[in-house]
Amino acid sequence: MRRRTVSSGTAWESKVGYSRAVRAGNIIHVAGTTATDENGDPIDGGPYEQTEQALATIASMLEAVGAGIEDVTRTRLFVTNIDDWEAIGRAHEAVFGDVRPAASMVEVDRLIDPALCVEIEADAVVDA
Repeated sequence: MRRRTVSSGTAWESKVGYSRAVRAGNIIHVAGTTATDENGDPIDGGPYEQTEQALATIASMLEAVGAGIEDVTRTRLFVTNIDDWEAIGRAHEAVFGDVRPAASMVEVDRLIDPALCVEIEADAVVDA
């Protein structure tokens, strides 16, 4: 089975030793993705904007390995304040409303940077 990895270019990937996305055969895993700019710094914005940015990065990584949003089968959302679920959910629905992947949203104590309020993982399956 052919294995392909891609990076979004942030420093975290090389510091921690992981890929932003891995495609093995027809299975794709996108690592926990937050709302950061090209330098890896958190973007300004609330829960909706951070979710929107994280999902845009995920879409870009999927495209880099030959997939798209329509191929996503599961998302996992880690949020620092579950009371933000509606804003985060609206941003998720704007991207996945027609795809409707299996999804989980879990409150966590904190993320790697205190300015971040959401981190998202995604799994996808493409035709072999």
